[in-house]
Amino acid sequence: QVQLVESGGGLVQAGGSLRLSCAASGLSFSITAMGWYRQAPGKQRELVATISGGGIIINYADSVKGRFIISRDNAKNTVYLQMNSLKPEDTAVYYCNAPSRRPLPAWGQGTQVTVSS
Repeated sequence: QVQLVESGGGLVQAGGSLRLSCAASGLSFSITAMGWYRQAPGKQRELVATISGGGIIINYADSVKGRFIISRDNAKNTVYLQMNSLKPEDTAVYYCNAPSRRPLPAWGQGTQVTVSS
């Protein structure tokens, strides 16, 4: 059974930075593409960044491109999201998952990121 545990969220002022972590278990992590998603109040969950199993292929949503950096440590079964130049509109609950798996693994509890203006 896949388990995803996100951490690292918090309250930060606009322009600040946070680093999120997601520890994954129950899957062949090093060959599984991973992604970070976020869901703001009243909005649908959106995919903001993905990284291939080997860490070579990386994609970002336009809304975070140039500010967020996704990375992974396959030895630790962990994927990270470095978030810089944060904006109030980045406020959301952030989740990780494996976007290429079907069915999609169960969501973790997420980690709250709040950016104050």
